[in-house]
Amino acid sequence: MRVLRFSFHLCILLLTILFFRIGNAASPQPSELNTDRDAFTPSTFTIRPGFALNEMSHVYIQNRDGNPTNNYPEYICRIGANDIFEWRLGVNYSVGSQGNVVTSVEAGELPVGGGALYESNFLYGFKLATTDQDGLIPQSCFIMEATTPMYGEEFGTEPVATIVCGWQLPEKVRIDTAMRYAYAEDAEAWFSRWAPSVVARIPLTNRLEVHAEYFGTFTQGLSHDVSRSFFSPGTHLVIHENLEIGLRVGWGMTAAAANFFSDAGLAIRY
Repeated sequence: MRVLRFSFHLCILLLTILFFRIGNAASPQPSELNTDRDAFTPSTFTIRPGFALNEMSHVYIQNRDGNPTNNYPEYICRIGANDIFEWRLGVNYSVGSQGNVVTSVEAGELPVGGGALYESNFLYGFKLATTDQDGLIPQSCFIMEATTPMYGEEFGTEPVATIVCGWQLPEKVRIDTAMRYAYAEDAEAWFSRWAPSVVARIPLTNRLEVHAEYFGTFTQGLSHDVSRSFFSPGTHLVIHENLEIGLRVGWGMTAAAANFFSDAGLAIRY
């Protein structure tokens, strides 16, 4: 199964390279869908009114102990309401072990090396653009979401709040940073999960972008709090003005973090 998952994500990468070569010979097209799931750090932009952006992916997490974790479809539909506001609806299923959170999807927190995770969640919320970039003042937004389990051992709705700030530098390089806070539930009590992140996004063409990212998740309130940090490079390719594919991988930097993860995703706007 590991070979099949690796082959699937490798095919996504090869498709990216193939379309990159085709894209160099094609006429320029709009380059950004401003997806939230091509990195751990969300985009600072909202969806234009009258449009909907559908984002989905498959994530494979190789835990240090216990079974690997699979998240899918990590689906979110972002619906533009006006120039600064969007609605967000989504669903996800997690199966495996531990509580490694490596995407914008929250999952249950289990002891390192123990327990099994079978969890299905429904997500709902909104995203609000708060400032435009003006000198040192960043482009920023606020995301308020909640996840309600539809299946699993935990049944409490978890509120998740995220602040995202970003700056566009020369050559269209972007530096984005975020802080996510979740009030989550484990088998014994409710606890806090903090998730800081920073990403450098570098466009190679008007279609292809690469990024390098640091992010971490840190619990507060558990009997044994857990700190997980990751380094994650990735890329996304705009195949068409309304179609994007992406691939990111990552490696754990602390003893409690997963050894490795891979994330292959797709975004469709209409």
